[in-house]
Amino acid sequence: MSFSFFWSRTFLLNRHLLWLLFFTNFLGTIYGYYWYKNQLIYTMNEYSNWFLFVVPDSPTASLFFTISILYLLVDEYRDDSKKNGFLRGIIEVFGLITSVKYGIWAVVMIFAAAAQGDAMVWQDWMLTVSHLGMAIEAMLFVRFFGFKLIHIIPVGIWTLFNDVVDYKYDVFPWLPAELRDDLLEIQIFTILLSILSIFAAYIGLKYRVNNRE
Repeated sequence: MSFSFFWSRTFLLNRHLLWLLFFTNFLGTIYGYYWYKNQLIYTMNEYSNWFLFVVPDSPTASLFFTISILYLLVDEYRDDSKKNGFLRGIIEVFGLITSVKYGIWAVVMIFAAAAQGDAMVWQDWMLTVSHLGMAIEAMLFVRFFGFKLIHIIPVGIWTLFNDVVDYKYDVFPWLPAELRDDLLEIQIFTILLSILSIFAAYIGLKYRVNNRE
């Protein structure tokens, strides 16, 4: 068995694997929102409630990716005309862009803090593995999604808007104390990562179209 098999449609769209990914991401989403519990409570007490939509970044990314996997699971029971609706395209590209972005962002923040003296504990390693998994699975499944450029544009705008709100109103994910004096650099990195993730979605779209998969 060659390594390319693990990149193949046969392997990635195997229903056993899809169900495993669905439940893994679903449970990870629940844990992610629990992880943000204190910041969500703080946000409700100190800010307008609409800020709650921009606070839990990673779990919202995994939520949308989980729904995207569910779409793949139910495709065989759906009429072809219902497989490429506008809402589905938005969900797929949102799950893709934000999973790549926050998957990479969280790992970089963990190791940046460690480089400045923050002690690495088992939760950091767990978060590193899980967030790398978010980015990798998103890029593996992009060729099976049906989104178009018209879906990338509004999601890209929202992603950059989220960055502006995060750092203008200080509702970005809470950071280790070691990184609090690096906010300007983190803001620039976050925006650049958003642009890179949006571009990755566009490249994924072109790859899918060119390969008709």
